[in-house]
Amino acid sequence: MSIVIVGGNERMVCQYQNICKNYGCKAKVFAKEKGAMKKKLGCPDLMILFTNTVSHKMVNSALQEAKKNNIPIARIHTSSAAALHTVLNEYTGKESVVC
Repeated sequence: MSIVIVGGNERMVCQYQNICKNYGCKAKVFAKEKGAMKKKLGCPDLMILFTNTVSHKMVNSALQEAKKNNIPIARIHTSSAAALHTVLNEYTGKESVVC
């Protein structure tokens, strides 16, 4: 399963990727907007938006791409590791291998 995470804390990018790896998922994390994000998104199985730490412009461009490619979206207000665990438990249907 491939996941795109939009927003979040820059310091936690590696942690987000490791958490996703523990669920058997491959993750791309866009903590800040660097150039044209829509060209880098690809076609993931799930898009996670950390709404508290992302600009409106970045949310709008991510939502447009998700709508165009029929990508499911999970919106989370906080950008914590626990919130990411909760979403991944729900969407993958399994618990993390390593906590």
